[in-house]
Amino acid sequence: MTIYTGGILTISDKGSRGEREDTSGPQLKAMLSEQGFSVVAYAVVPDEITIIQETLRTWADVGEIDLILSTGGTGVSPSDLTPEATKAILDREIPGIGEAMRQASLQKTPNAILSRGIAGIRKQSLIINLPG
Repeated sequence: MTIYTGGILTISDKGSRGEREDTSGPQLKAMLSEQGFSVVAYAVVPDEITIIQETLRTWADVGEIDLILSTGGTGVSPSDLTPEATKAILDREIPGIGEAMRQASLQKTPNAILSRGIAGIRKQSLIINLPG
C-alpha cells in the first residue's frame, strides 16, 4: 500500500504569534491521517509572502511532500496574501480545484464567493489553498 505524505500550513498572523489557537490545522491533520496520509509537516506562519513561499518551496522541493494544504489568508483583506504567494511558486496552476471548492462551499455560505484560494503543482507536490 502506497502511503502519501501530507503537510499542513496554517497562515495566520495571530496564530503565528500565539495569540490565537490554530483549530483548522489540527482538523486538517486528522482528516488527512484518517485518509491514510502520513502527515510529515505542520507549521503556523504569519501572512507574509516570503515566509509562505519559503515554507511551500522547502516542503515541495526538499521534503517532497505529496499534498500540501494551506489554510487561511485566502480572503479579501489586505493581509490575505496566500494565493499570491502560492501562485508565484507553482510550476502549473490547476484552476478547476479552486473553482470546485468555491462551488461546493457556496452551498453552505454565500461568503464562499470571496475565497481566492488556488491550487497547483510544484515538482511532485499538489498544493491547495483552503479558507481558514
